[in-house]
Amino acid sequence: MGKKKLLEQVSDIIKLKRYSPKTEKAYIGWIKRYIIYHNKQHPKQLSEQHIKDYLTHLALYQHVSSSTQNQALNAIIFLYKHVLKIELGKIGSIPRAKRTRRIPEVLSQQEIKELFTKLSGQNLLMASLLYGSGLRLMECLRLRIKDVDISNSQLIIHDGKGQKDRVTVLPNSLVEPLNKQINYVKNIHENDLFEGYGETSLPDALDRKYPNASRSLKWQYLFPSSQRAEDPQSGKIKRHHIHESYLQKELKIALNKTEILKNASCHTLRHSFATHLLTSGYDIRTIQELLGHKSVKTTMIYTHVLNKGGLGVKSPLD
Repeated sequence: MGKKKLLEQVSDIIKLKRYSPKTEKAYIGWIKRYIIYHNKQHPKQLSEQHIKDYLTHLALYQHVSSSTQNQALNAIIFLYKHVLKIELGKIGSIPRAKRTRRIPEVLSQQEIKELFTKLSGQNLLMASLLYGSGLRLMECLRLRIKDVDISNSQLIIHDGKGQKDRVTVLPNSLVEPLNKQINYVKNIHENDLFEGYGETSLPDALDRKYPNASRSLKWQYLFPSSQRAEDPQSGKIKRHHIHESYLQKELKIALNKTEILKNASCHTLRHSFATHLLTSGYDIRTIQELLGHKSVKTTMIYTHVLNKGGLGVKSPLD
């Protein structure tokens, strides 16, 4: 078998390092665009200046955000460091774009209540977990039955951002709807098994270590897709979790039915979780652990809520 093409090598190493499918898609996209920008020259023939030129092009002519520009740089650095094995010292002096520090959009508790009246069933449960447990959207969608620990009022989050595991709070008010959701998944799973299917994708090649695990109820997704689909890696027909765009669309529809004028999204519910805990008097370190932030500096962004209107200054008009 001949040597694999460059992008295939990138894909293999990304999978080996257990990066998410979204990261794989983004990195391969940036590397491809970087190569095309330089007239399809092989990256080994390009220098640090070529990388700087491309990043400058993104900023000045494509007007990408600082975070997007940094993602492109991360992808290119990954290519040189892990695939081409070129020392980072040769390209390490490239400056990163300074990220714009924005205060996160937050809904009040009254606005949360209003928004949730426009949701129902599975959509309401997912939104309630984003707000009630501080989950990222993909963390919610990737929950398995076994991750719901009702007896200890906690959720186990595996492979969160940065491939970290953590434990977060499970709201008591969600125990009943979660039990109903688990029974719903159980019925779907039993039907899948009856029809000769019933497998789901497992992390870290556990399907090879435990051949029957992919068919067990505890490994099934808490929010399964309505349709079975072919697994691109194994070619088997499996049931994955619902697509992230589903809740994003449903939340936007619900928001438009309210009088809320804020530009809220699924991530706004996570921001609101952190902000409301902070205003309730919980310490910043506890909130950091629940959110899964690597650094407390990331969590500190929510302290803006303690500075009521204009850093607490009373306007002379009042």
